[in-house]
Amino acid sequence: MNDPSNSSSGKGSYWLSVFSLSQREIVRFLRQRTRVVGALGQPVIFWVLFGAGLYGSFQPPEWASADMTYQEYFFPGVAVMILLFTAIFSTISIIEDRRDGFLQGVLVSPVPRSVIVFGKLFGGTILAVGQAILFLIFGFCLHWFGLAPEIQLNLTVLDWVAVLSFMCLLGLTLTGLGYVIAWPMSSTQGFHAIMSVFLLPMWLLSGAIFPVGSSGWLAWVMWINPLTYGVAGLRRLMYSGSISPDAAGLPGLVLSLTITILFCVTCVVVATLLTNRRSALNTR
Repeated sequence: MNDPSNSSSGKGSYWLSVFSLSQREIVRFLRQRTRVVGALGQPVIFWVLFGAGLYGSFQPPEWASADMTYQEYFFPGVAVMILLFTAIFSTISIIEDRRDGFLQGVLVSPVPRSVIVFGKLFGGTILAVGQAILFLIFGFCLHWFGLAPEIQLNLTVLDWVAVLSFMCLLGLTLTGLGYVIAWPMSSTQGFHAIMSVFLLPMWLLSGAIFPVGSSGWLAWVMWINPLTYGVAGLRRLMYSGSISPDAAGLPGLVLSLTITILFCVTCVVVATLLTNRRSALNTR
């Protein structure tokens, strides 16, 4: 049998199926109002409380300007937090779809299994980036009303395009990571356990909350953490006018982009391989 994606009509059917699954993820999310509030409300609370609590004790890292406040430093980290948690929670639907029988129905349909992968990834990415954009707008509104004067991002239109493009790449990467974790699991409780012992520390040790050190075992853990380069890349794009390209202690933009792309490709390839592999778990 020929692959339906080989013909023009097959390609149209393929991407229509991807769009349908992505749309289903978005509609499901919008209908669950508690998810909408929780996914955006918790990071905002973190940003406000951490910013207020550490305002006086924060020492700007070497690469930052001397007048950088903790709220300004933490701002890109919270944006990545929103991308991470929204992307990760959107992939919990894999476990729910398997339990409800919807996933099995898609698996036996004539469309390639990669439709499931890209449908979930694109839907999760749209949700993650959309909420991150809302947070950026929230931050600028606070700055506009004088409640957060330190948030000053003097970005051009091209800079904004670069920031949004990088957030899309990072959102796709983190959704792919969540997909890889969720696919072999059969319970949401196990997924939450993995999130607590792996995904949350991954974000904590990415330079989002505190700068990467120059020595010690913790610094090594942070340097080998791929999310460190996602946070650094977004930070450099958002503060391109105040951070030197060769600033020490902060990964360069080219390095951050390269590692994030490699991490993204790895997650997508592994997700596709897991989906194409036959498993008794999908027959339940």
